Amino acid sequence: MKLTLMILKYIFDRVVALIGLLFLWPVLVIVAILIKIKMPGGPVFFVQKRVGLNGKLFNCHKFRTMIPVKNNEGAKGKKGDKKWSTVSVAGDSRITPFGAMLRHYKLDELPGLWNVLIGDMSFVGPRPDVPGYADKLEGPDRDVLKLRPGITGPATLKYRLEDEMLADVRRLMSEGRCLPQEQIDKMLDQELAVWYNDHVIYPDKVRLNCYYYRHYSFVKDIQMILCTVLGKKMKYNGEII
Repeated sequence: MKLTLMILKYIFDRVVALIGLLFLWPVLVIVAILIKIKMPGGPVFFVQKRVGLNGKLFNCHKFRTMIPVKNNEGAKGKKGDKKWSTVSVAGDSRITPFGAMLRHYKLDELPGLWNVLIGDMSFVGPRPDVPGYADKLEGPDRDVLKLRPGITGPATLKYRLEDEMLADVRRLMSEGRCLPQEQIDKMLDQELAVWYNDHVIYPDKVRLNCYYYRHYSFVKDIQMILCTVLGKKMKYNGEII
């Protein structure tokens, strides 16, 4: 990515994030109040350490969409897999009805404008991962870490309904013959979702994000932002996302 384009992207992010916060603060306040009413007993915001530019950790802010669970209690699989709470699917018992609505319309992402304003994130880029994913990439795939994480991006657009996709993961894995059917039948739905994310979805996201870095276009950034807001699809790298 050329230095001039990086500077343009940086300035665009800061200015538009500030404008967005100034205009959308009533929406932020209304959503925050509704969370306190409809999902009592927990904080308004979900704050979690994510991997950012050059692998540096930062606090990623979102509106809370799940029931408050201390130390992921009740969110682990029968094997105590630590990744149990990092991959969610539509219908996940931890996600409240109001939280599901926020996720579907991406309203839970609005607090990310603050992360963009202070420089931790960008409007367009790879999604901010929890430790154990992007920071573990090797070779050319580490180009992903040269980008600020984004609220949207090519991978985000392609997998905008990822929760719904993972809710049907058993059928997807059976039809795709990802694993022997006997092994699939023995795994819990959440275990299948984690496997499918780690072996199918995440590698594809890395591919898209690396292409984004190596073929950066400010015009494509604007197009991806508009497609995110309007819920539209676009052609990118020879495919529809």
